[in-house]
Amino acid sequence: MSAVYLDKKRKKRLEAGHPWIYKSELERTEGEPVPGQLVPVYAHSGQYLATGYWNPASQITVRVVAYEPLEEMTHAFFAERFRRCLEQRERFLPDARSYRLAYGEADFLPGLIVDRFEDVLVVQLLTLGMDRVREAIVSALVEVVQPAGIYERSDVGVRALEGLEQRTGLLYGECPRHVQIKENGLLLEIDIMEGQKTGYFFDQRENRAAIAPLMTGWGKRSGIGLADMPTDDGSGATVKLPVNANGKVVTFPLWDGATVLECFSHTGSFTLNACKYGAKKVTCLDISEHAIESARTNVSLNGFGDRVEFVVADAFDYLREQVKGLDQRQERGRADVKKVDTSKPLAAKGRTWDVVILDPPAFAKTKSAVEGACRGYKEINLQGMKLVNEGGYLVTASCSYHMKPDLFLETIHAAAADAGKVLRLIEFRGAGKDHPRILGVDEGHYLKFAIFEVRSK
Repeated sequence: MSAVYLDKKRKKRLEAGHPWIYKSELERTEGEPVPGQLVPVYAHSGQYLATGYWNPASQITVRVVAYEPLEEMTHAFFAERFRRCLEQRERFLPDARSYRLAYGEADFLPGLIVDRFEDVLVVQLLTLGMDRVREAIVSALVEVVQPAGIYERSDVGVRALEGLEQRTGLLYGECPRHVQIKENGLLLEIDIMEGQKTGYFFDQRENRAAIAPLMTGWGKRSGIGLADMPTDDGSGATVKLPVNANGKVVTFPLWDGATVLECFSHTGSFTLNACKYGAKKVTCLDISEHAIESARTNVSLNGFGDRVEFVVADAFDYLREQVKGLDQRQERGRADVKKVDTSKPLAAKGRTWDVVILDPPAFAKTKSAVEGACRGYKEINLQGMKLVNEGGYLVTASCSYHMKPDLFLETIHAAAADAGKVLRLIEFRGAGKDHPRILGVDEGHYLKFAIFEVRSK
């Protein structure tokens, strides 16, 4: 029987709960295991520690799937794991039917992602060990979840590190390209075949709802407040109504709402939540035409079309243009103390917002890319916070695992210093409840989400 033995001098990461065993941690391999096969893992002393699947082509040579002897990952094995996954999601997301059902290592299924979109499942098989048991995975999902269809989106570069080609296609039943789901009470249409990753990012579910307190409370800046006004029935009774500085009743229903800019919008999910919670005007921006069309569809589904404008542009360029226009306006406003050529018309730039939301893709996909990522995160947050109205809010995120939480906050702090801003951290969050994290597995702590109040020095 094949087996692997760990080096005596290795760090005891496995005993601390980490499911990855690197090639450099192995002392020897006994027998001739087939790539993708399960092997028992022993300490140098011969003590049994775990069972995992073996792939000599990968630097992560063994990925642990059990802490007791296991001969094969069968239909029964996966059915039992998927039932646990389903119970966990139903406990913490009782009203949801769309979420991440299986989250790789955190659900003791390394190399496997399963996202649920109502009655359709989308799976990613990221490793050789999972790829070779795809039939057992599919049959177990059919038994436990009873979906209408299962679609594979294993079109990710990480499969190359496992010696695998990218794959997509129907695995079971019928899957329409576009699936309609509900999240936070909002309707979204998801492109499971051409959308990013599996089509949608569930990890920000709770974070999207966390912007609710930022969306109202802005009317007083325009001189609008609630006042007791007499009713029309002549009874002498009064009712509280919004009134402007001139004493006139304001009939616009969203008079107290925020102006919001969402950059890197993808499906427009933050835009939808902003509108749901009372924003009066949202600018929804993405560099991808496909993403903006997706966002436009979702905005229309929820009846928010009159509140949202769509922009197809590079977020870095767009923010810089707005900051440049803002600087020009401020310079012209100081014409009395500095000679300024006022004959040239101002560019139609220089907009500001009450809330700016930045949810970019990962800038650092490898450890060597961290330095460049820091520059990118600093730049995007520097420009973004300059466009936040005084006392407004910067909502910013990073999904780069290699951008550690402390480094992320340090980078934003450096941006604030350069921008002449003082930031107050209101909330700092990670991924949602359908993305659990095993302590000791730092790779699971990839998402950072922060809400800052922005003040000028």
